[in-house]
Amino acid sequence: MTEKLQKTAITPATHTAPPAKFSHGVKKGNILQVAGQVGFGPAVPGQAPTPVGPTLREQTLQTLRNVQSVLEEGGASWEDVVMVRIYLTDTGHFAELNEIYNEFFADLKEAAAARTTVYVGLPAGLLVEIDALAVLG
Repeated sequence: MTEKLQKTAITPATHTAPPAKFSHGVKKGNILQVAGQVGFGPAVPGQAPTPVGPTLREQTLQTLRNVQSVLEEGGASWEDVVMVRIYLTDTGHFAELNEIYNEFFADLKEAAAARTTVYVGLPAGLLVEIDALAVLG
């Protein structure tokens, strides 16, 4: 009989509780799925989360840091990420997003993760959402 792998929710201390029944990240075996993260600054008790700023650069960098927090809390790093999905609200942001993304990952030692970018609607003020899939080990 095969042993069932435990599924563990991952929530860094920097994150607020999700607004619905989902986890910021879920680890099962050597797989870590990071839920879509947005450009909210670190959690402040008693305050609603808000975007770090109005620009794509500000929000993308914070979003990538938020994904990284979940990865680290789950025992992973960007080197373990095999897939990144990016959700943009404006097709005109694609070139700027690529510049920011390339800067952020300039020191990545292993092959870059596969990536998909799609255009969506997000709550007011949010410009980008990013999720990631990591395989540990």
